[in-house]
Amino acid sequence: MKKKFAIGLLTLALCGGLTLSVNAQEKKKTEVGKALDHTGKAIEKGATSVGNKTAEVAVKGGSKITDKTWKGKMAPDGSNVYIDSKNRKYYVNAKGAKIWLKATEIKDKPKG
Repeated sequence: MKKKFAIGLLTLALCGGLTLSVNAQEKKKTEVGKALDHTGKAIEKGATSVGNKTAEVAVKGGSKITDKTWKGKMAPDGSNVYIDSKNRKYYVNAKGAKIWLKATEIKDKPKG
């Protein structure tokens, strides 16, 4: 009987200890913590924006050197249309990716 009582008491103490340790690890956000989270998100957003712009400028620069620019034509977003060595047409989006175009997607540039 004493053995069962001791095991029950030990089990109860162990469960209580686990509950307290879980509650102790839960952190409450303070004003400083909230400000740091906000700042971290703002920095991440700015870094993503800078990275996208850098990629866009790099790809457009490479395209101007290696591929031809189709004069008088524009992509659906209004940017230049490039023609690669395999006669495929594309434009560079805001994230620096080449978007391949179908003939129906290419528009004439407005004169003026």
